[in-house]
Amino acid sequence: MIFYLLNKFLKINTQILCVSIILLSLPQCTTMKSPLSLKLPKTGLPILQQIPAGDHLRTESPLYLPPRMIKEKEFDTKNLYRLIDSMYFVMQKKAGVGIAANQIGKRLQLFIIEAKADNPRYKVLGPVAKQVFINPRITKVSENRKNFWHGCLSAEGKDRGNVSTYEWIEYECRDEKGGIRRARLDGFAAVIFQHEFKHLLNGTYLDVAHEFLPKAELDHQISLGKVAFFDNVDNSLPLLIGDYTIGESIVDYHARVKLSNVN
Repeated sequence: MIFYLLNKFLKINTQILCVSIILLSLPQCTTMKSPLSLKLPKTGLPILQQIPAGDHLRTESPLYLPPRMIKEKEFDTKNLYRLIDSMYFVMQKKAGVGIAANQIGKRLQLFIIEAKADNPRYKVLGPVAKQVFINPRITKVSENRKNFWHGCLSAEGKDRGNVSTYEWIEYECRDEKGGIRRARLDGFAAVIFQHEFKHLLNGTYLDVAHEFLPKAELDHQISLGKVAFFDNVDNSLPLLIGDYTIGESIVDYHARVKLSNVN
């Protein structure tokens, strides 16, 4: 009887072991949400951090991979609204003034901007209304450029970087319901737009800037009037989206960059 029970026990556990091996051998993608999907992961939305140029991990990070357009059937859906609400929650929690979908691991052409009057990081520049941009493109820009010392939720702990952005931009995008929106942004709103737009082009200000300062030192230098802050600048200061051709879509931009890299 004892040998019979022992033999049965071993057979059952052998079956369990075989099932476990089969499950472990399945590809991980079967249990993970795709970065190309609107659906949210159950594990939360960590903010992806920048990866140094030349690091092979860039080829695996949504922060450095082409984002896709939001499709017609995806507008005005619960999944889209949930994604936008979740992105906005993360942005507010981190006291940011903008966030792009690929910063939270979603390779989608979507970003949000908003600067509240009481934002501790940027209140000196005034408020910017909450706006959602889907499948955006820049259609027209100013000749004049302004400098700005950029920080980023995806560059946590890194120094601020000094780059230039267009003083104003005109854009075309889709809203949450799928409607086409065309408008113009200037001032701080134009800066934030171009900062988030850069994420859709891939990367952060760290890939463009040559001049860096720790935030505390930067604040001190600005208070003394020793460094330029939101001033007119010439072409010698790197342009944050300098490799973007005005009027092209994000898809066309990435196709062009890929082709130039091959050649």
